[in-house]
Amino acid sequence: MAGLLTEQTRARIHEAIHHYPESRSAAKAALRLAQEQLGWLSPEAVAEVAVEMDLDPNALYQLSTFYDMFYNQPVGRYVLGVCDNLSCCLRGSDRLVEHLQARLGIKPGETTPDGVFTLKTVDCLASCGTAPVMMVNEEYHERLTLEAVDRLLDELRARTKA
Repeated sequence: MAGLLTEQTRARIHEAIHHYPESRSAAKAALRLAQEQLGWLSPEAVAEVAVEMDLDPNALYQLSTFYDMFYNQPVGRYVLGVCDNLSCCLRGSDRLVEHLQARLGIKPGETTPDGVFTLKTVDCLASCGTAPVMMVNEEYHERLTLEAVDRLLDELRARTKA
């Protein structure tokens, strides 16, 4: 089936399926692989994953909308997820979010016009001892200060230009 997913992604999905006793157990892994290739999961992309896995597309779509690690709309190159759970809030994550909003000119759930950054808040990153914490794509940045966030944003912008 020709579509959005490359043959390489399809092969990786089938490889993931073989790591589980039932194919549906690989659903999150397969969705992550599709998102890794495409950047986000459109309904069409989810439907293609469902075909590869012989699963109900609606059930897979529901799964993709349940977890905030899946993006059901286009996102920036760097997704900045600031933990807003109690431990992080007590250590200043609310100030980090305000600072990021001012610096990037966007609110949580939005993407910068140049498509570089998407800002979001997340309920918990399970790193209370190193609060405040922000995840950039899948990389944790802990014990953040406003200055550290500024350095990180500058570094990420530089990577984008390179």
